[in-house]
Amino acid sequence: MKNLLTCVLIATGLLGCAAQPAKLQQERSYVLEWIGERPLIDDSHLTLTLASDGRAYGNAGCNHWFAPYTLDGERLSFGHVGKTRKLCAPALMEQEKRFLQALETVQRWDMSPVDQLRLWPAEGKPLRLWPEEG
Repeated sequence: MKNLLTCVLIATGLLGCAAQPAKLQQERSYVLEWIGERPLIDDSHLTLTLASDGRAYGNAGCNHWFAPYTLDGERLSFGHVGKTRKLCAPALMEQEKRFLQALETVQRWDMSPVDQLRLWPAEGKPLRLWPEEG
């Protein structure tokens, strides 16, 4: 609703500002939708939060994960990823492994035309995430 009101005000000349592009936000949780070319298993909930102190963390589907990260403009990289040691169904464990390995290959980030966060490896398709609601 706020964006619609802003567009109406801009269109009528009552507001003279340009639309703000979406940006990567620290201290905000993002929910993973795709790992490269594959969507997630139904009802799995993988998350990513970039804390302002250089620590990244979240849920990997079965275990909690954590890693140092470096953010410099559009460059983003993660250090060695650690995790808790809970066991889940083999398919969830395989998905978790792919996610955590993919994080360690991230080199940059951007926003898609639909404001989806994309984390790009050196080669291949990105991790795709949405801001977590609530």
